[in-house]
Amino acid sequence: MKTHVSKLRRSPFFVVLCALVVMSSAGVFARSGGASIVRRALSTTTAGRPEIKVALAATVARDDKQIALDTKQVVRPGEILTWTITSQNTGTAAAQDYVTVGQIPQGASFVAGSASAAGTTVTYSIDNGKTFVVTPTIAERQADGSVKQVPAPAAMYTQVRYEWADPLAANAELTAAYKVRVR
Repeated sequence: MKTHVSKLRRSPFFVVLCALVVMSSAGVFARSGGASIVRRALSTTTAGRPEIKVALAATVARDDKQIALDTKQVVRPGEILTWTITSQNTGTAAAQDYVTVGQIPQGASFVAGSASAAGTTVTYSIDNGKTFVVTPTIAERQADGSVKQVPAPAAMYTQVRYEWADPLAANAELTAAYKVRVR
């Protein structure tokens, strides 16, 4: 599987998709300029080790079609981008406790309800990855002066995290996706 490399240019919205993959027995890290993927993969066997390859790709919805973004694509405010994270274990052991985190690029807002992946618990961060919860909340002052915790708007989300219940088996693949709207 090749790592997909794309560039999106639009002032002030600039995203570089350049998935850099570093593999080790303790974990895997991939990062791109506008979106990053962080995941944790641990093996409990000594016979082999997981090796995770990650592909990050984006498409834009135009004219009722999904168009793959490449180095020449320009995105416009209001357009919806679909980010797809594909993780493939090419190693000889399962990756235990596998987690993938996708960045919400600057200049874009998360589309509520768009995170999808089979067999995962999806959580979100509004504090640049310090904490993740199913429903982020913020303090909101009420008319009577009291403060109440209310759901944070999806526009405040900075990351989406996918945590799989089952290990990523050797020679297996997992896919996660989410959408963002260009501001």
